[in-house]
Amino acid sequence: MSTAPLAAPMPNAWRQFYALTKPRVVQLIVFCALIGMVLAVPGLPDFQEVGVALLACLGIWLVAGAAAAFNCVVEQRIDAKMRRTAWRPTAKGELSNLQTLSFSAALCAAGSLILYVWVNPLTMWLTFATFVGYAVIYTVVLKPLTPQNIVIGGASGAMPPVLGWAAMTGEVSPESLILCLIIFLWTPPHFWALALYRVEDYRKSGLPMLPVTHGSEFTRLQILLYTFILFAACLMPFMLRMSGWFYLVAAVLLNAGFCAYAFALWRDYSDALARKTFRFSLIHLSLLFAAMLVDHYLPRGPF
Repeated sequence: MSTAPLAAPMPNAWRQFYALTKPRVVQLIVFCALIGMVLAVPGLPDFQEVGVALLACLGIWLVAGAAAAFNCVVEQRIDAKMRRTAWRPTAKGELSNLQTLSFSAALCAAGSLILYVWVNPLTMWLTFATFVGYAVIYTVVLKPLTPQNIVIGGASGAMPPVLGWAAMTGEVSPESLILCLIIFLWTPPHFWALALYRVEDYRKSGLPMLPVTHGSEFTRLQILLYTFILFAACLMPFMLRMSGWFYLVAAVLLNAGFCAYAFALWRDYSDALARKTFRFSLIHLSLLFAAMLVDHYLPRGPF
């Protein structure tokens, strides 16, 4: 009987493929899409609508994971130079480009099929366009070309509520575009806070991120200005009667907190404060959309 060592167990390979999908990022994407689905349906959804929402979440998760895996292939050399991303299987050479691209293609095909057949064609095409926007236009073209990459490329990352709304209604509404606008304006201060305390990683990678090309002080000012604009945008769901008083209170408190972090960062920079600002930005978006979800099912009083 051969005494040669057995091959590495399958579960480890599955963990590597799973890591390619950037699970925490994809979870936030699906959550924001789910909020779009919930807000698109007046009152409690029926059994059929719940089924459509679950299938839409699965399809969006698969396509978003495919885009993340494709991103890992394109940026594997950059990832290997950065401490934040050096652990990725593609950066470490644990998975080949062929394996990763095949995995990405399989996820994208499966997700697109689910969306086209069991949700609706519009959601499938919008989700696929988001895949192209992130994986190709942002990752391949914009990210290495301009320090405004995260601003322009943020449009694809802001699409989940539009996808969710389209899944339930078969259309793109002004309300869904307001949700998209909120995420679009949230993305630059969120990502630039990260780039500030990871600036040396980005400098080594050669990517023209704003703190590298324009310096810390300019970037901090941009973060502050964006949080002010974001504050105004977050009031729009209340002003347009998409949401009620519960959401308004949550939006004011969360945005005041984000502005306070941005102001402190602008006045007196430290890596620790930039890290706290980045973490708070994640809390901000998650709780903001959670407040929309809760508010949707609360009784509405007079405005």
